[in-house]
Amino acid sequence: MLKTPLEQLAYIVEKAREFDAETAPSDADSGSNPSDDGDVAILEATGDNPTEEELEAALNALDDEQRTEILALMWVGRGDFDRDEWAAALAQARDIHNEHETSYLVGTPLLADYLEIGLDLLGYSLEDYEKDRL
Repeated sequence: MLKTPLEQLAYIVEKAREFDAETAPSDADSGSNPSDDGDVAILEATGDNPTEEELEAALNALDDEQRTEILALMWVGRGDFDRDEWAAALAQARDIHNEHETSYLVGTPLLADYLEIGLDLLGYSLEDYEKDRL
């Protein structure tokens, strides 16, 4: 049983997906109005775009056990461990748990996908939480 509430996991997955979708700024000096350019600037990785900070804050709001769970979930979703090795994934996550964990998670491409796959392999679904948020 997971110690991290599914609602919290859904929020982290949502923020990770937003962060993964960011692109390099196309024209920082355009001066255009967001409504004129289809609001695509929200997807640009700029200094004033809070998506990375929101993802980091969501991960840092978790307690140590929950952060190790996120790390283990990512590894299971990525295929480093299988479903039957969940306890081993958690043990390894506890062993390497340190202050760089959030940076490691945020810097992992496809984090949202790996978390969702890991959850699915363990028999959990975020579908109900995603529907309520969209």
